[in-house]
Amino acid sequence: MRLPGPGHHAPLEPKADRETVRRHNLSLVLRAVRDAGEVTRAGVSARVGLTRAAISSLVEQLMESGFLTESGKTFSGQAGRPGTVLKVARTGVAGLGVEINVDYVAVCVVDLAGTDRVRLVEHLDNRGAPPEQVLGRAALIAARALTSAAEQELHPVGVQLALPGLVSSGAVRYAPNLGWTRVTAEGPFADALAGLRPALPALPVRSENEANVAALAELWFGGLGDVRSFLYLTGEIGVGGALVIDGELLRGAHGFAGEIGHVVVSPDGPECRCGSRGCLEQYAGQSALLREAGLDERTGARGVAELERRAREGEKRAVAALGQAGLMLGRVLSGAVNLFDPDAVVLGGIYPPLLPWLSPPAGGELAGRVVSGLWPTEAGRLRAASPAADAARGAAALVVQDVLADPVTYAVRAAG
Repeated sequence: MRLPGPGHHAPLEPKADRETVRRHNLSLVLRAVRDAGEVTRAGVSARVGLTRAAISSLVEQLMESGFLTESGKTFSGQAGRPGTVLKVARTGVAGLGVEINVDYVAVCVVDLAGTDRVRLVEHLDNRGAPPEQVLGRAALIAARALTSAAEQELHPVGVQLALPGLVSSGAVRYAPNLGWTRVTAEGPFADALAGLRPALPALPVRSENEANVAALAELWFGGLGDVRSFLYLTGEIGVGGALVIDGELLRGAHGFAGEIGHVVVSPDGPECRCGSRGCLEQYAGQSALLREAGLDERTGARGVAELERRAREGEKRAVAALGQAGLMLGRVLSGAVNLFDPDAVVLGGIYPPLLPWLSPPAGGELAGRVVSGLWPTEAGRLRAASPAADAARGAAALVVQDVLADPVTYAVRAAG
């Protein structure tokens, strides 16, 4: 490790007092139980390295706060009494995720285990609509999800917005496909949601780029196995991207890393909403694909289903549109793979059902252009995103991650 030079002192952490240590240990125990699914107190002690007496005290506090429950007995086959199994609670504290995209809004509530408990999706054309109107629509759907959650005795303690475009400090700096520039999102959404629930405490709201939270959902809930470094692409009307390295999201200096849809693949290509020409999303985005296949680009999900149907029937124009998109995807992806060396590329959004036609040309480009030689088509490094992972679930899970990191704060908030 490189040490700071003279005059450059690394900031020192404040001394941890007894309360700080206990809060940390509560988080440690709660995360250990969540990761294990079911585990005894002895099992938690073995996992986190604390004494059984300390574990018992911490577990009791977590149970009193509604984070943990007991469930039956387990027999180890050794002498002694059977241990009581601990699990995270299926009721109580939860997270709410709201994905606002160009042609739909998706809302998800997850419990402490990360289980998807409520899901609502409405297909809406948000292009050109005033931001306040779009955020108000999303708040209406979120309020319905909160009602459904309450019926299951779930109480979200925060909201995470998943938004397209450049997102920073609670605002959408630029979302060309929505037509948003410097739009403050968190405050107006929070106000709209609070106005729909006047008798209840207002929920804190945060925001993040939708591709980033979709990538985190893939990391946490997808079928990646041991893969911890991957490039994630989400195909919607635009093309978003995110990069996860060793299990951590790469944000860049200003939080804008991953805008792969605006990598130029043909300088003389079609004009893009971002102001450039020949961007990847002008070849591989939803609107571009439908248009090239001779379909109405405004038909959204129905159009994508029709494109898949036509491709399965071998219709030449549909197959050609997908082949061109796959080729352009492969060219851009090969550059990203050469630059960042991920273990896999994961395609989400509209891409998974279209992968049989996108994958051969994209895989061919990766095999021919990646200098490491580790990306032959048979390697299986280009793969579809898991249906269990999307931006709305990833956003809700981000709220839960905050709870797991500091259960004391959220126990007080839930009680309030």
